[in-house]
Amino acid sequence: MADFEEHLADVRKYDSGADEAVVKKLYNRLRLTISNRDAATVACSDKSELETVRDGFCKKTLGLDAKHSDDEIMGVLENVCQEMSDEKRGKPRVPYYYLVAKHTGTLDKL
Repeated sequence: MADFEEHLADVRKYDSGADEAVVKKLYNRLRLTISNRDAATVACSDKSELETVRDGFCKKTLGLDAKHSDDEIMGVLENVCQEMSDEKRGKPRVPYYYLVAKHTGTLDKL
């Protein structure tokens, strides 16, 4: 299992100015999930996984259900998949979720 510093470095590949405290909160929230090797990444090619991220993380954690349609949220998820296209074996969950929150203006909800 990667430690926090590795996850912070992963996030900073995509956002060099990422706030360490925000990444730490997200890391702590996801620590149990990412300890499972299979769940440590987001499979962008799996529509049902993206729907799970939308319905769980985006709507429940980030509170996007009130002002955003499902299609808008899926658009953000797909854009983050494109942004992280250099990751060939799934997108690491911590930077993926961080970027989703950043692009939706909800980093404060982490």
